[in-house]
Amino acid sequence: MNNIILIGMPSCGKSTVGVLLAKNLGYRFIDTDLVIQERYGKLLHELIAARGTDGFLKLENEICATLKAERAVISTGGSVIYGKEAMAHLKSIGTVIYLKISYQTLATRLGDYVHRGVVLQDGFTLEDLYRERAALYEAYADYIVDEERCAEGLSQALEETLSVCQKILAP
Repeated sequence: MNNIILIGMPSCGKSTVGVLLAKNLGYRFIDTDLVIQERYGKLLHELIAARGTDGFLKLENEICATLKAERAVISTGGSVIYGKEAMAHLKSIGTVIYLKISYQTLATRLGDYVHRGVVLQDGFTLEDLYRERAALYEAYADYIVDEERCAEGLSQALEETLSVCQKILAP
């Protein structure tokens, strides 16, 4: 259980913080969205369009439920928390850290969420999605890093996340 798994909404900083965290810890970096794109040879929004929301969630669950990693920082897709098998597996191979942002920050950062490959159920608004997922992220998280408290931005968010990781990985 020596992996760090980052969960959170799209645009919360999982990939950005994850790469920097991996460099600081001397760990490998894995982005599950990139693993999915590489395996299927398509961008996320193309997979969602071709397979539908449920089809995409199924393949994301399968990929993440069988992911093998050691000494890695794993940045997950925002919708990974819908896959019970994926989350059970990820929790069994590492410590889950939720990078929390507010809805206002999400709306400002996200931009074109359809092209970005955000899984949004029919009839859901972005705010509906935020509310639903926030509860799931908190339920799965071993630790929460509230990026809204990180007034200095990325460097402070990284420092807080690194501090949590050092506590987790301390002998």
